[in-house]
Amino acid sequence: MEYVSAASVPKTRAEAAAPSARGGGLRSLAAALLGGAVGAAVVLMASSQTWTHGNASVGGGALPLEATGGDVTGVPSALAIVGLAALVAVFAVRGAGRILVSVLLTLSGAGAAVTAWLGAGDSAALDEKAAKASGDAAATVGALTHTGWPYVAVAGGALLLLAGLLALRFGAVWPAMGGRYERDGAPRPRKARTVPDPERPEELWKALDRGEDPTRES
Repeated sequence: MEYVSAASVPKTRAEAAAPSARGGGLRSLAAALLGGAVGAAVVLMASSQTWTHGNASVGGGALPLEATGGDVTGVPSALAIVGLAALVAVFAVRGAGRILVSVLLTLSGAGAAVTAWLGAGDSAALDEKAAKASGDAAATVGALTHTGWPYVAVAGGALLLLAGLLALRFGAVWPAMGGRYERDGAPRPRKARTVPDPERPEELWKALDRGEDPTRES
C-alpha cells in the first residue's frame, strides 16, 4: 500500500492564490495610503497659493490684485479634508461600511479634481476684489493671468481618486484597525486559561496566606 504524504498533495486553487492575493492587497494598501495622503496634502497646499493675477482701474491708475485658490473656490480643500478622513476611516470599518467609505473617498477625489479644473479659468474672485477696491460694483479686472496651481490641485484630487478606486477594488482584503487577525485574515485563537495545580508549593503558600488548610481534602 502506498502512502501519500501531506507535502505531495497538490494545493487547491484558493490556497495557491492566497499568497498572491495577500501580496497584491499589501501593495494596493501602501499605494492607497501614500497616494491618498499625498493627494490631500497637495490639494490643500495648492489651494493656498495664488491662482490668478490682474489689475483693477482705481483712480485713473492700475491696482494689482491676486486671488488664491481659497478665494476662487473652497470646495477642493474641503473635499480634500473629507477624503483624508475617509482614507483613515477605511481601516476602521469592514464589509458594507468599508465599501461606503471607499465610495466617499472616490467621490471626494473626483470632486476636488473637477472643481479645481473649473476654477482654473475663473475671474469672479478678482472681479469681486476689483469692485471692492474701486467702489464700483460693475468694475472688472484687466490683464488677467492664471497660474499653474489649479492644475496642481487637479493632480492632487486625481491621487485621492486613485486611492478610492484602490480601496473599492482591494479593500476587502485589507486589515482593519483593532481586529485580532492573522496575515491570512483568520481570527487568532485565544489562549486557553490554565488551571493552577493546588499541589504546587507556591499554590500551597497562597492557600496558607488566605487562611486555608491545604492539607484538608475538599
